[in-house]
Amino acid sequence: GAAELAQVLRKLTWRGTERLFNGEHQDDDAVVIQMPDGRVLASTVDVFTPVVDDPHTYGAIAAANSLSDLYAMGARPVFGLSILGYPPDLLGPDTAAGIIQGAIDKSWEAGVVVAGGHTIKTSEVMFGLSVVGEVNPDELMTKGGARPGDLLVLTKPLGIGLLTTAIKRGMLEKEEIDAVVLEMMTLNRTAAEIAVACKVRACTDVTGFGFLGHLSEMVRASKLRAHVSALAVPALGRSLALATDGVIPGGSLANLEFSKGFAHFDPSVPYEKRVLLADAQTSGGLIVAVPPASYERFEELCNQQEQTFQLVGSFEKGEPGIDVS
Repeated sequence: GAAELAQVLRKLTWRGTERLFNGEHQDDDAVVIQMPDGRVLASTVDVFTPVVDDPHTYGAIAAANSLSDLYAMGARPVFGLSILGYPPDLLGPDTAAGIIQGAIDKSWEAGVVVAGGHTIKTSEVMFGLSVVGEVNPDELMTKGGARPGDLLVLTKPLGIGLLTTAIKRGMLEKEEIDAVVLEMMTLNRTAAEIAVACKVRACTDVTGFGFLGHLSEMVRASKLRAHVSALAVPALGRSLALATDGVIPGGSLANLEFSKGFAHFDPSVPYEKRVLLADAQTSGGLIVAVPPASYERFEELCNQQEQTFQLVGSFEKGEPGIDVS
C-alpha cells in the first residue's frame, strides 16, 4: 500500500535535500525551497483517476485537489502544469480537452495560470496538476507546527469517498451528486487565507489517507496527541448511512485498518463513524490547528466569508497518537 511505499522511499539516497526549506523526509503537503534571491517557493504534484463522468467537472476537481496542497502550506499558487494519462481507444481528444479545460477554468478562479503540460497514453484515465507557488516564510504552515492547547478545526465535512462510491454504483439522486461535486470543486483558498491571518502554524488537507491518516502525520510531526470528538465531526449527505449499509470504498477500509497503529477509539464510537473518520477524500478540506487566542478571530472571519468550519478536537501533550471519543 501507499504507507508501505512511503517507508521504502525514505530509504532512498536523496541528494541535495539540505537546500529544502522544510528539510528531508518531511510529511508536509508541498516541498518548500528558498531561492538565491531570497524568495521562497512551494511546489507539489497530484494525479488521480476520475470520480465523476463529466470531463470538465473531473478536471476542475483535480485542479482544486492539487491546489489544496499549496493552500495547506500557506502558499499562494502561481502556475500549474497539467499531467494527463489516457487510453486513446477509450477516450477521444475532445474528452481529453474537456478535462484540461476544467482544470484551466478552476485554476483561473484561483488566479492560477495553467501554462501547459504533458499527455501520455495509459491503460486508464488519470489527471492532475503540478503546481508552483510563493510563500512568506513567516506565514508557512507545516504539519509539525501544532502546539499543546491548539484547537483542531475541520473545514469540510467528511464522506466524499463513501458518496463517490455510491455515485459509481448508481445509488445517488442528482441533487445528492451535485452536493458532492460542489464540495470537491470548492477551493481551500479562503480557509487557508483565514488560517494565515490568524497566525496558524500547523495545517494539512484531507485527501487519500482520510482524516485520521492525515491527522496522524500532524501529531507525529508535532510530537503531540490529538483528542477528537466523534460527535462533532460533520458528515456530508448520507455518507454515514452508506457506511452502515457497507457501501465503503476499499481505500477507506484500508485506512481504517492502518489507523489501528495510532488511533484509539472509545467503545462508544460506532463503526460507521470510524469509517467516516478514515474515509479516503478527494479534494477534502483542511485540518487546522488554531491557537486558542486566535480562535474567536478565526470563527469571526469564517462566518464573515461564509467559510464552513467545525471545531472537532484539540492537541495536547502526550505520546503521538489520536484519541477518538
